[in-house]
Amino acid sequence: MNRTRNGFSWKQIGIATLFVLACEAVGIVGALTTDTGESSWYAGLEKPAFNPPGWVFGPVWTTLYALMGIAAFLVWRAGTDRPEVRRALGLFAAQLVLNAVWTPIFFGAESIVGGAVVIVVLLVVLALTVRAFFRVSTVAGWLLVPYLLWIAFATLLNLSIWALN
Repeated sequence: MNRTRNGFSWKQIGIATLFVLACEAVGIVGALTTDTGESSWYAGLEKPAFNPPGWVFGPVWTTLYALMGIAAFLVWRAGTDRPEVRRALGLFAAQLVLNAVWTPIFFGAESIVGGAVVIVVLLVVLALTVRAFFRVSTVAGWLLVPYLLWIAFATLLNLSIWALN
């Protein structure tokens, strides 16, 4: 098999790219359904002082989705014949679905409470995912830690918006 200098085959690099693109697609769909402009429902909400400026979200999410895709690839690469790999990838899929549904619930349905419920469940499932990833690949686990921290922050933000509104 034709390998690159880093030990990956070109086929594996292609598969890793597909994992990253799949994760980024979740973010793109979310971004297309999010209206945070000056005349939006979101703009009229009271927000806590620690609410980041809008321009922060795009670069942060783009980076996090890329890290998620790489992490999932590393776990997948460990072999889907292993039960711990299948469990880790199952948890990953579950958290990705929760991630995808938060945006249309919070922004689309304009439901702060619905968003809060989803993001709290997402935080729990993501923590389980990170633990499962660490059991398969230390590198994959660490690649998800920034995402876990961001979701913890986003949970605090969502709950704070709920309290203020």
